[in-house]
Amino acid sequence: MAASVDRTTSKPRNILMVVANPSVSEMTSWPIGFWAAEMVHPWYAFREVGYDVTLASPDGGKVEIDSLSDPRDDSRYSEYDVLSMGFLNTPALTAMWKDTPRLSELDLDEFDAIVVCGGQAPMYQFRNNEELKTALAQFYESEKPTAALCHGVSALIDLNVNGSYLIEGRTMTGFSNIEEDASNEAAGMTVQPWRIEDAARERGAKYVSGGLWKPFAVRDGRLITGQQQYSGTEVAKLVTQALAT
Repeated sequence: MAASVDRTTSKPRNILMVVANPSVSEMTSWPIGFWAAEMVHPWYAFREVGYDVTLASPDGGKVEIDSLSDPRDDSRYSEYDVLSMGFLNTPALTAMWKDTPRLSELDLDEFDAIVVCGGQAPMYQFRNNEELKTALAQFYESEKPTAALCHGVSALIDLNVNGSYLIEGRTMTGFSNIEEDASNEAAGMTVQPWRIEDAARERGAKYVSGGLWKPFAVRDGRLITGQQQYSGTEVAKLVTQALAT
């Protein structure tokens, strides 16, 4: 039984969360998708305050997590992520991953905020995805909280709003260079084809971070960004605060 949540309106807030479709890394040849914690942790935080959540993907259909984000993986990389462990072992919840709606087929006016989740696949899929950028622009121009997390921030890099880059002059975060360095060292190879921090600075963003693997998110008006997989709950908190103002 879920805890009782007090609301000032009879209709709960409705959050749109976007994850990547399955792919294969051109750098490592690994099967890749989205990072479990970056979907599960904010999803749980939204559900805890009584919000409805819809999960979608650019192409629709079945989505998959990066294996390193699975607490059951032999690598044990994410073994302490008990929240994702519980989600992954609850068939009624993982059922939403089997057939996600296509982003372009949704009525975006039905949602109060958007959160773009990260993982490895977004680095190949999100930066040049016009449907995703159109959705983000619509949320932002409609004065709704517009959020992205970790490598999901790739969707914001080339996003134009009113003739200029949305992130130009904005304070924002995303997967940091020191975290890319740490990932490369752990893998013994270069993992990502480009870097969020470098690209954000090139677009004129005021990039900030909370330190290596520290939970960190920042809000600049209705633009909300989270640093990495430990920052999903922080992103959800800022979205919730934005919806309350």
